[in-house]
Amino acid sequence: MTIRHIKIFLAICEAGCNTTKAAEALHMSQPAVSLALRELEQYYGVALFDRMGRRLRITDAGARFRDYALHIARLFDDMEKGMKDWDAFGLIRVGASVTIGAQFLPSYVKAFYDRYPGTEVHALVAPSDQLEAEIMDNTLDLALIEGVPHSPDLVSESYMEDELAVICAPDLFPSGARLTLEQFRAQKFLLREQGSGTREVFDRATASAGFHVEPIWEAMSTTALVNAVIRGLGVAVLPHRMVMGPIERGLVNTVTVEGLTFRREFRMIWHREKYLTAAARAFLDLCRNYEMDYPLPKYNGLF
Repeated sequence: MTIRHIKIFLAICEAGCNTTKAAEALHMSQPAVSLALRELEQYYGVALFDRMGRRLRITDAGARFRDYALHIARLFDDMEKGMKDWDAFGLIRVGASVTIGAQFLPSYVKAFYDRYPGTEVHALVAPSDQLEAEIMDNTLDLALIEGVPHSPDLVSESYMEDELAVICAPDLFPSGARLTLEQFRAQKFLLREQGSGTREVFDRATASAGFHVEPIWEAMSTTALVNAVIRGLGVAVLPHRMVMGPIERGLVNTVTVEGLTFRREFRMIWHREKYLTAAARAFLDLCRNYEMDYPLPKYNGLF
């Protein structure tokens, strides 16, 4: 039994238990894939798939073997990447959700470079659900996200608290106004896109209050939403630190809503079976202690 057998088995599983599709994905012949499967079953003396006509269905033994195979394949992939990147000392692949990527990640990486010269950080800024998928595919070592991850295979550690602000145009409500739920629900909403941590916090809070919102605008860009608020197109709920600039300049007002709070945690996530290098562990440690060691960055984007 070799790593080749394991990868062929996993390819069959990923192809919906179809050896022909697995063979196409692996650029192999279908008979070669079927032979490798028979060799695996003979080696362990168990049926990994039931044959039902020309279709395969994974057995209980096959499902258990798949768990082991995924673990072994990830470790092998880590070893391959780690050894091939040996000359790039301290290379880590970090993901960040859009808010964290815009506001915090540049400061984190700069502090990391200052503390560990010679290291290299490859970064991806994307919605939280995409980052989770990238970690599951082992194309990222770790990620910094808003909210709670969805996969039980991910380790999640809270490292910072944040609050969302409800903002509106100055002529809609005075600064500091307290809206009733009915007033709030009657507004036109300009929100972050589905899959973002900010949107999940908003949807979770409104669902707990017993209602659902259909936004008239959705965007990945905080700047786009703030500009729409400034022009009186509706109300937005965005990270407070991200909108401090326009608040201080009087371009938008903040309001509160009776019975609603929009608080969240920033989290560090990685796969529970991932081997974290010394560089990756050092980066996580820097994020844990950033508030104590450095001043928090203040976002003053162009609006």
